[in-house]
Amino acid sequence: MPSKQEVLAFIASQGGKVGKREIARAFGLDAAQKVELKGLLRDLADAGTVERQRRRLHVPGALPGVVLADIVARDADGELVAVPVEWDGEAHGEAPRILVLPQRQNYRGARSGGAPRGAAAGLSDRVLLRISDPGDSETPATGRVIKVLEKARRQQLGIFRAAPHGGGRIIPIDKKALGRELQVPPGAEQDAEDGDLVAVELTRSRVFGLPTARVKERLGSLKSEKAVSLIAIHAHGIPNAFPDAVMKEAEAAPKASLRGREDWRDLQLVTIDPADAKDHDDAVHAVVDDDVDNEGGFVVTVAIADVSAYVRPGAPLDREALLRGNSVYFPDRVVPMLPERISNDLCSLRPLEDRPALAVRMVIGRDGRKRAHSFHRIMMRSAAKLAYAQAQDAVEGRTDAVTEPIVGAVLAPLYAAYACVKAARDERQPLDLDLPERKILLKEDGTVDKVVVPRRLDAHRLIEEFMILANVAAAETLEERRTPLIYRVHDAPSLEKVSALRDFLKTIDIALPKAEQVRPAQFNRILAQVVGTEVAPLVNQVILRSQSQAEYASENYGHFGLNLRRYAHFTSPIRRYADLIVHRALVRALGLGRDGLPEDATAETLAEVAAAISVTERRAMAAERETVDRLIAHHLADRIGATFTGRVTGATRAGLFVALDDTGADGFVPAATLGADYYRFDETRQALVGERTGEMHRIGDRVEVKLVEAAPVAGALRFELLSEGTYVGRSQGRARGLKSLPAKGASRAAFAAGTGRGKAGKGSGNTPGRGTDDGSGAGRSKPRGKAPPKGRR
Repeated sequence: MPSKQEVLAFIASQGGKVGKREIARAFGLDAAQKVELKGLLRDLADAGTVERQRRRLHVPGALPGVVLADIVARDADGELVAVPVEWDGEAHGEAPRILVLPQRQNYRGARSGGAPRGAAAGLSDRVLLRISDPGDSETPATGRVIKVLEKARRQQLGIFRAAPHGGGRIIPIDKKALGRELQVPPGAEQDAEDGDLVAVELTRSRVFGLPTARVKERLGSLKSEKAVSLIAIHAHGIPNAFPDAVMKEAEAAPKASLRGREDWRDLQLVTIDPADAKDHDDAVHAVVDDDVDNEGGFVVTVAIADVSAYVRPGAPLDREALLRGNSVYFPDRVVPMLPERISNDLCSLRPLEDRPALAVRMVIGRDGRKRAHSFHRIMMRSAAKLAYAQAQDAVEGRTDAVTEPIVGAVLAPLYAAYACVKAARDERQPLDLDLPERKILLKEDGTVDKVVVPRRLDAHRLIEEFMILANVAAAETLEERRTPLIYRVHDAPSLEKVSALRDFLKTIDIALPKAEQVRPAQFNRILAQVVGTEVAPLVNQVILRSQSQAEYASENYGHFGLNLRRYAHFTSPIRRYADLIVHRALVRALGLGRDGLPEDATAETLAEVAAAISVTERRAMAAERETVDRLIAHHLADRIGATFTGRVTGATRAGLFVALDDTGADGFVPAATLGADYYRFDETRQALVGERTGEMHRIGDRVEVKLVEAAPVAGALRFELLSEGTYVGRSQGRARGLKSLPAKGASRAAFAAGTGRGKAGKGSGNTPGRGTDDGSGAGRSKPRGKAPPKGRR
């Protein structure tokens, strides 16, 4: 029987890809020793020495098999050295340094299922590394570059402000750079005009005065439409123009024929989407099952646009789609993954037009559980294009010319099947967070008109549940056929986060029982306890923050938020590359054509693709969030001095984050402006607590604030807190005159640091989806023209 130290050393040496079975095999353990090993691993987990994630064991602080890293230096031999981008320094100490090995010459390209090679890595590049050796206390970790994700930025972005006699200044767009303007001397402004978004190169730094720079490129004018999203596109390096080869391939694509497809054009499939949808990539149908063995059951069909018929592996369209990874949604525009010829024409399931699709037919029992399913490559013809509210009105008796002919034969069975499926969902108990979504409505000039919270309808939930069923069916089929695929995975919260959550809940007299493995149902019971109470928003926020982040992976470790053992994105191949991979895998596994996943695509190469598109998804989320921040900051810039009500959404040592009620705008209250006291950060309570007075401000608190500064270009707002907090500790009162002091004492550095959202800086805003970071959001994501996606599950 190995010692604890030997087991720990073995787990660490495997880079997080080891479970109990692998340990037992490595040490040659018999049945009795396996039982002893289980107890040993439990002791190590309880002590926090190992963690169980993705159904695998790893030593906290050990590097995963594939890591996102920044190249930061060269060693004495001239070799590149990288450090992980995401590393919990407080928990695991200093980030490990990774020696970057030279790239292999026979690196696989997109045709074999891997990411394209691209440029060689260099200093300050952001790269995906496959860890070859996790290293130890004496030797550094080593890894090879899978893909260069972002070349070093030797230039900065900013807004050019022209001076009367030539030259001007550059206003930075980055929140962290607020207050650090650059000077452009006369003659160095190129053709930039006042208000232009420009790329500049730093030419000289001075001990006194502003650093000087020259304009390298004019990227667009803030006076034009869509300028705010243009900032995010360039700041995050999001490709927004298709190469000529891609456009030529898209324009030359012929319409798919009936050859090799089943003819389902008589089936009354319908699309149900937002009213402003520009394309329609999924259609649904339901009918009562006539099988006597399934009395009270249904047959539900979900048909998805067959993008794989037009985007072939290794072709220019495919390489560009992999580079983009997903579509990016802004309030004023969409940056699509595929050209409009594909997404809005050939693959849009328009009513009464023939369209190729990949369909799954699912048999649902009266208990709402899926009994069987089958996939088909079909030609379909949508019977109707419906909006969510239109479908809901029809089943409630308010029909129109479109819904009147189909309400009985098409919509009624759909809603009856949904009621059946909902019962199974409620029994399964996925994580049920209550985090309202906001949507920004713009005026014709691209500025904010208003911010609304759309009403959630059964029509939304119906589509969501049917899409989940289809995604599960895709994963099950590919697993059964032993075909490699990309899963949508969501890990359970780490022991560390669950422990911190348990400590926090104790402060509001809510118990989270200790268990070997936490389940969504435990969180749901807590959420049910606080429904309708003042602490409900607070509890929803802290449970959200305890969750892991959903991602793509070629290895399945389940979806915690949905409480599903296997789950793969299948329903939006127009806007997500992961879905396209799943479509190709189904075509290959079921022999549905020659345009399936290439035979040399393996779990290893798909792991590289999964890591790359997980990064592009996070990039899109950051760009979308920053654009909303900038739009709202522009909207509020002329309301300096106005007061608003809101809720504290985050607390850090630097101050408080507050989301306003009417717009969802996120702003920052520096700790230095809270009052004539010294406020310490209480991590357990997630609060700032006055050292002398005992006054406490924590997440979830209702507050009144005054807007004292707005930086529209950076999307930053600074507030002054007008509300008093609650009291803890020895002092139960507060001396008169100690209400919030004027914000003029707040430093610009604190403002800049605070508005850059850290771990606690997650606001409600208009970020698409509920709980997008943990993958437990409601709704599918789709390209909708100007409509933002409804969630990233």
